[in-house]
Amino acid sequence: MLTAPHIRPIPGSEPVPGPASHPAGVLPAQGRSDLPRGGRRTAGCVAAATSASVPALRRFARAQALRWDLPRTVDGALELVVSELVGNAVRHSGSADVVLLLSLSDDATVLTVDVRDNGRWRRPRPRRPRYEDGLACGGRGLQLVEAYATRCRVRFPGGGTHVSVELALRY
Repeated sequence: MLTAPHIRPIPGSEPVPGPASHPAGVLPAQGRSDLPRGGRRTAGCVAAATSASVPALRRFARAQALRWDLPRTVDGALELVVSELVGNAVRHSGSADVVLLLSLSDDATVLTVDVRDNGRWRRPRPRRPRYEDGLACGGRGLQLVEAYATRCRVRFPGGGTHVSVELALRY
């Protein structure tokens, strides 16, 4: 049986409660009462880059979507995107940690999923097609991600990889 990995909140994002207060390692983020509805919202956390972090971060994202009252139509896309991006960071980056940041646009029409690592890929980086706004997602799993995304970018700033995916929210 896998134990839930330790998830640390990202400073400045909505707080993450401790695992003792939630059964089965489900770690929903708490909303901030000082943030007006409709304002830009962010929630994020850092976890060890291990296979146990993939389902834990997927649960975190799903719980945050529920907290923000996002439409149920985004559930499948959000779970697939988080699973694929975090899974890639765990399998290929060699990073000690993986960062997940969720951002809801001011008008609550776009959810951005950012996954970052600070590792060096253990295999050659795949060739990715170029689009007008930068590098697009590539690879088989990332092709599924891109099918759900309105925008998908992969960057390699300094050390590590930063993947940013935008999902349109339909109410």
